[in-house]
Amino acid sequence: MRLFFAVQLDDQTKDRILSFANTVKKNSVSGNFSHRDNLHITLVFLGEVSAERLPIIKNALDSLPFSPFSVHLSHFGKFKNRGTSTYWIGAEDCKPLNESYRFLNQTLTKQGFMFEQREFKPHLTIGREVVLCDGIEDELKIKSPNIAFEVTRISLMNSERIAGKLTYTELHHKSSERNSI
Repeated sequence: MRLFFAVQLDDQTKDRILSFANTVKKNSVSGNFSHRDNLHITLVFLGEVSAERLPIIKNALDSLPFSPFSVHLSHFGKFKNRGTSTYWIGAEDCKPLNESYRFLNQTLTKQGFMFEQREFKPHLTIGREVVLCDGIEDELKIKSPNIAFEVTRISLMNSERIAGKLTYTELHHKSSERNSI
């Protein structure tokens, strides 16, 4: 199983992100753009995990102190990797988001999970291997959406290819309404 913890988005937020992603796509030579159903903010990427460890991961999520909070997406950026670019919309500094990341990371590290040691930079990926049209990046930064939304649950997600399509499925969640599915 390829697992990660994520903040999922409501439909209105997905629509606004998708509108901007389509603008980026129209101004690109090529790229692999995120599907609407896959839009999320990754909190902690666990990677390949055996099914036997799933109860430990669910327990970590169940023990997460959680109350709804707001996230503000406001800036367009990119990660460069081996000559290609992954474009994203970044979240402004958010204490509850940072605390959720730290809690899950630390709790699972104590249980023997190993994570990459890099700065947590919460973002929503809109496209991978994107090549923008010449001279358009600065204009897209200016057009970057300014979106605030309420986080009402943290999800444990499974990533898999189904019929050639990358699909994310929620396996468990922590919310203010109820604890798990």
